[in-house]
Amino acid sequence: MIKMRKCINGTTLKLLAMALMLCDHIWGSGLLPYNWMTVIGRLAFPIFAFQVAEGYAKTHDFKKYALRMLLFALISELPFNYMLGGGPIYPFHQNVMFTFLIALLMMRGMDVMCQKNPGLGWKLFAVLLFGVLGYGLGSLTFVDYYGVGVLTVLLFRLTREKPFGWLWQLLGMWYLNWKMLGGFSMVLHLGSFEFWVPVQAFAILSLLLIWMYNGKKGPGGKPMQYFGYAFYPVHLAILAILAKLLG
Repeated sequence: MIKMRKCINGTTLKLLAMALMLCDHIWGSGLLPYNWMTVIGRLAFPIFAFQVAEGYAKTHDFKKYALRMLLFALISELPFNYMLGGGPIYPFHQNVMFTFLIALLMMRGMDVMCQKNPGLGWKLFAVLLFGVLGYGLGSLTFVDYYGVGVLTVLLFRLTREKPFGWLWQLLGMWYLNWKMLGGFSMVLHLGSFEFWVPVQAFAILSLLLIWMYNGKKGPGGKPMQYFGYAFYPVHLAILAILAKLLG
């Protein structure tokens, strides 16, 4: 196991992810043109994905958790559409809460199947079945990060508290972000050498923060929990308004 100082609680990790996401969305809305903002913003989604996997593992009421995610997904869709597409309807991209909702349903499906059929063969079949199903649903419904986003949550769920889980997380994040998402690249200079790196690959660095998580909730309780949910649609709405006014 990589030795990391476990000094970050759940509240701190969430606030860091929110700040990183805000930077990315400020850049994405066109308010500020600094590319470094989207580079550091790549770290936000994996942190949220990790927290969804943690939340699922620790929740005492899956139905409430899933319904809460659905509610905020619906609330967030209008401001998300305005920020990304400039209007109330944008069918080609859905907000990230829907990504997490699909992931929650896939994790629940895996657990139910494994509970009814505890054999190793059935567990492997459940992982394959709901991994493929989650990837397909995420891609077909155009949720944020598409099917890869769903697989990211499942990666953290499947490696949670497992031997060499950190190694599987590192390999999984490399494959999902460097190979599957790839896309726009930027050049890095190291002396006289140049390296082209996909911007999305910087998401792998989020593991350094995730591995410092100490397993504790942190301060704030329920108000902090709902602030975390509300921050998403509220900041999207504010950015959409500012982009309209300043555009």
